[in-house]
Amino acid sequence: MSHTLNTLAAAVRAVLQERNDPAGREQVAALLRDALQDRPFVESLFDADSPERKIVYEDPQLGFCILAHRYTDARKGGPHDHGNSWAIYGQADGETVMSDWEIVAPGQVKKVAEYTLKPGDAHLYNEGAIHAPGRSGPNRLVRIEGVNLEKVARGKYQGVQG
Repeated sequence: MSHTLNTLAAAVRAVLQERNDPAGREQVAALLRDALQDRPFVESLFDADSPERKIVYEDPQLGFCILAHRYTDARKGGPHDHGNSWAIYGQADGETVMSDWEIVAPGQVKKVAEYTLKPGDAHLYNEGAIHAPGRSGPNRLVRIEGVNLEKVARGKYQGVQG
């Protein structure tokens, strides 16, 4: 099936109108996994001048956003959450090493899991989930956020040895 930004947004909206909970968001992650298999669709979201974070769609009714992230360098992010929202990371190209964390004291977390997102993978982070991304070089992600996270207070944490 050929995907477009509008067809993906409509499918996401339909799921979230019916079920905006962890199970519904897993359905959205499955939609994103399917869309990531469509290379012309993925390529339509990016160009050579794409910034690191570009909102390509923001739903006027539900507020969810679809973003195209283009990273040109290696980088390791610190543990963070998405405040009172959720996000689904979809790997378009390259790899992202993700780690999951749990709170051990106020502002302090320990790593509990590490895994690699490869092209075609999509992973849901619900409200309160603490994670950290890392990449060894250029990569591209398609991400769906419950709301525009630029407008959300997000927690940042200090990693400690477990």
